[in-house]
Amino acid sequence: MPRMVQCVKLGRELPGLEEPPFPGELGLRIYENVSAEGFALWQPHMTILINHYGLNPADPETRKILRDQMEEFFFGEDARMPEGWVPPTAGAKGGAAPARKK
Repeated sequence: MPRMVQCVKLGRELPGLEEPPFPGELGLRIYENVSAEGFALWQPHMTILINHYGLNPADPETRKILRDQMEEFFFGEDARMPEGWVPPTAGAKGGAAPARKK
């Protein structure tokens, strides 16, 4: 049976990560409070940040920025997903466009 956590990102009890995603206090905090599903949301968000700002993940300053952004993503004031949010279906790129008003 998987380890269950009350996910701060998705707002419900879900299977947790198998181990902390990286060493240190933030890695442990994520392990204890973020589900595997919630943590999977970080990767595309991080990719957007790297591409948008032209960040170099090998640069120590970039890693610090990404850790700060990760902490905000999971534990900041607006960290929880909007009410009624549904993850995009597998295979769909970018999710569905909003319906047009007539």
